[in-house]
Amino acid sequence: MSYVDGFVLAVPERNREAYRALAAKAWPLFKEFGAIRHVECWGDDVPVGVTTDFRRAVKAEEGETVVFSWIEYPSKEIRDEANKKMRSDPRMEEMGKDMPFDGKRMIFGGFAMVLDEHA
Repeated sequence: MSYVDGFVLAVPERNREAYRALAAKAWPLFKEFGAIRHVECWGDDVPVGVTTDFRRAVKAEEGETVVFSWIEYPSKEIRDEANKKMRSDPRMEEMGKDMPFDGKRMIFGGFAMVLDEHA
């Protein structure tokens, strides 16, 4: 089964288009490095929880929206190779210079799929 890198972050609402444009610009690189899918989701119905929630996980502030994103790879091995390439690619470094969000509050991780159903 595929392997997924998942991300949750807080983006200032005023930076929505800048974030979308950056994600669109990054996709060709992700694809070049082996990704097969890239999804970006702008928070629309992200409730405040009793114990924890997405907003608290990324310390979202007033005027920020939670973004949920994932990049899918054919395997963990391809994802690991892609991550190595991303860390050393000057194009990725250039994109990272002007991020439209606070990267220190982004949470992320790699996930092995256990179920993948489609309609």
